[in-house]
Amino acid sequence: MAERSDITKTWKLFIGGSFPRSESGRVAPVVDHSNRLGGKALAYAAQASRKDLRDAVEAARAAQEKWAASSGYLRGQIIYRLAELLDGRRDELVAAVRMSGRVGRGKARTEVEIAIDRTLSFAGWCDKLDSVVGGRNAVAGPFHCFSQIEATGVVAVIAPEDFPLVGFLTLALPALACGCSVVAVASSIEPVPALIVAECAPSADIPAGVFNVLTGLTSELAPAIAAHRDIDAVVACVQPETAKLLQLGVSENLKRVRLVSTDAKFLDGAAWTSPNAFQAVTEVKTVWHTIGV
Repeated sequence: MAERSDITKTWKLFIGGSFPRSESGRVAPVVDHSNRLGGKALAYAAQASRKDLRDAVEAARAAQEKWAASSGYLRGQIIYRLAELLDGRRDELVAAVRMSGRVGRGKARTEVEIAIDRTLSFAGWCDKLDSVVGGRNAVAGPFHCFSQIEATGVVAVIAPEDFPLVGFLTLALPALACGCSVVAVASSIEPVPALIVAECAPSADIPAGVFNVLTGLTSELAPAIAAHRDIDAVVACVQPETAKLLQLGVSENLKRVRLVSTDAKFLDGAAWTSPNAFQAVTEVKTVWHTIGV
């Protein structure tokens, strides 16, 4: 019997609950950078275009209001289910994190375990954030004054290159947890872990359009993200030149931008599981009400 050739998987985008190919028709190889396989292409990922970004933002906008109106308890149950599904694909995620030879098996397993635990942490915050960060304010006058937390809206996330799973989830999940819809750009070097998360999303009952995943060149998508008027906030872990593009681009439409250092310690749980993780993706609404006699 002749030896069979391996079937190299081509991963597609995740937009509006479906898995379309890129409008551009482009794909890029996920290359082995170690000496094990001599630069062999281990998989292919679609290269999203600006048109794909626009489609993802339209899907996110259509889904955001209903997602924000859902209870924190329901969102927490859905994100908890996502953690269960990721745990069931633990070995596959470890293989994906170490696909290009960037890290060894031990470090890859550590990243996967922390990513699953962090997903559980954000699931727990869904119905507690308003109680912890919001509340009744003391005022000098005959008024009740309350502050409550609301979702910012449609959030674009640009994941770090070096932490393709834990970094991706750490930046995307706070937005999902508080009621935002997300358009996330995966690591261009290691996109497969983020795409496995995308495959788990429908089974976790994340509504179509609430969570969208694009793969491609950050340098190509970042200016389009900055200029898009229907994106309300950006959370990005990018190089300084791309960070400057984002800052200059949003000056025309005044969207909120949170830039995370490429040296950020994504494996440090204490730095990413506090209410500070929600600063860029939430708004504080203050309500005054007269005290009756």
